[in-house]
Amino acid sequence: MAKSTPLQPYLLIAYYEWMVDNGWTPQVLVDCSYPEVDVPQQFANDGKIVLNIAPEAVANFELNHNYLSFSARFSGKSLNIYIPMNAIVAIYARENDQGIMFSPNMYSDEPAEEPQQTTDHDDGDGPDDEPPKPPKGRPNLKVVK
Repeated sequence: MAKSTPLQPYLLIAYYEWMVDNGWTPQVLVDCSYPEVDVPQQFANDGKIVLNIAPEAVANFELNHNYLSFSARFSGKSLNIYIPMNAIVAIYARENDQGIMFSPNMYSDEPAEEPQQTTDHDDGDGPDDEPPKPPKGRPNLKVVK
């Protein structure tokens, strides 16, 4: 199978444009622990920071498939912000919380690592030979407007 381009940048750009077109305030949740993230750490909480990226709040805005960068004022000082795409955890509208959260493996087409399964060779009488039981209860789905 041919290698595909990451999905996250396309979704992030689309959600950003949708929010701006509707007059909402787009905000991004950023994981500050990623390398190359350049944000004011003093405003981070638990290693994450929420940034207002509305056109009227930022200058020199650039959003592309590799990074998000802009200039903004923090406590009266203008700072340059740089965020690699894979450090962006979510984008949502301040007014109504509509948006999307990104899974850790959404930035690349590499599947998330799964724990290695060990195989014990036995006589076939063990519980490993039973088919898995389906989960009980109703599916836990949420309607997103």
